[in-house]
Amino acid sequence: MTQPTPSRFPVPPVDSLPEDIRSRLLTVQEKSGFIPNVFLTLAFRPDEFRAFFAYHDALMDKDGGLTKAEREMIVVATSSANQCQYCVIAHGAILRIRAKNPLIADQIA
Repeated sequence: MTQPTPSRFPVPPVDSLPEDIRSRLLTVQEKSGFIPNVFLTLAFRPDEFRAFFAYHDALMDKDGGLTKAEREMIVVATSSANQCQYCVIAHGAILRIRAKNPLIADQIA
């Protein structure tokens, strides 16, 4: 596993984290090839990490209604409106994969 880049916020070693958080981070790394720094920073506070992902999962992994691609479209549009370039890029990448459309994230953002 690669070491995270230096951060002005505390970033705990993945090996020192509670098992549920370590497992979630390693799953993200397996799927994407890296662990986003924002996840590592959140992991410094396990209760907040768990709350964030519980909220994420409740919104993004829910059955019925919108597709996962449509949900990512909403996140990309909201991120753009909030001028959060980090989120536009991260969720735009996910949207391109889920929508199988290389231009859609740019069009929405």
